[in-house]
Amino acid sequence: MIKLAIDGMSCGHCTGAVEKALLATEGVTSVKVSLEPGQALIEGDVDAERLISVVAEEGYEVRLV
Repeated sequence: MIKLAIDGMSCGHCTGAVEKALLATEGVTSVKVSLEPGQALIEGDVDAERLISVVAEEGYEVRLV
């Protein structure tokens, strides 16, 4: 499981956009995005750096936890 801290999400639309982008990433099997505490839990066979890039492309600051 990969855990990302995501700054800048402020509503359900934000979490939905991040979740949709992560689920569209090849190798991702499940995603749980939480507004509080601003994190995403991702399962699958995918590189953490790729996930960070995907979230950053959505306009959020993100880092590996």
